Amino acid sequence: VHILVDCRDAMGANAVNTMAESISGRLEELSGGTSILRIVSNLAVHRLARVTAVFTPEEMSDRGNDAVGGADVIDGVVRAYHFAKADPFRAATNNKGIMNAISPVAVATGQDWRAVEAGAHAYCAYEKDQYSPMASWSKDDEGNLVGSIEVPMAVGLVGGAVRVHPGAKANVALLGIKTADDLAKCIAAAGLAQNLGALRALATVGIQSGHMKLHLRQMATSAGAKPEEVEAVVTLAKKSGKRITVTLVEDALRQVRGE
Repeated sequence: VHILVDCRDAMGANAVNTMAESISGRLEELSGGTSILRIVSNLAVHRLARVTAVFTPEEMSDRGNDAVGGADVIDGVVRAYHFAKADPFRAATNNKGIMNAISPVAVATGQDWRAVEAGAHAYCAYEKDQYSPMASWSKDDEGNLVGSIEVPMAVGLVGGAVRVHPGAKANVALLGIKTADDLAKCIAAAGLAQNLGALRALATVGIQSGHMKLHLRQMATSAGAKPEEVEAVVTLAKKSGKRITVTLVEDALRQVRGE
């Protein structure tokens, strides 16, 4: 038996669990069976957040005004999406990236991010032939890139940490969020934006370039750079224009030291 509850601006887990336990006795009487599990499901298929965005070829280009280059990027993004759609192994990593954006926003706003993650991943296989991407990408008739995401988003602004944690309250205020529906759409939009960034990188320079640049300072320290040397090593490594590797960082450190 499924109980469908309009939780309004609450996440609703406690309310739903209470209702499930309250009616279990009556259900046993009606069915002649035994009530065993009386608990909410995090696969909230009736509580979906949907976001759609459209990007022109110019917007997708490196310079912001190159329609030809941007069209190539769009084709690459669409191909990357279809790869994830066809291959659940790729879809898993694709969706992990989307959750890299969704989960932090959920945490920052005092939500049950584990429930959000569980529902999001489960929905990727719900009524489908196989596990699939959370977001989809295609081209419209004008050659624009169209992205959309549909994901369960059981979040709330009533009850829970969001009402008592000062950080969560401040973050909700910064977002200007007034309803749980708005919060759900904001979180889903973050996931779609992350996916666009990741697929664009994969379709152009590759994801590792960005990852390694983020780790440059850590790599410099691991190579033996002193605190006062780190910035110079990072600058040299970036200016080289080469792939960021441990060997490159070690060479930059030797240059900084004049070795």
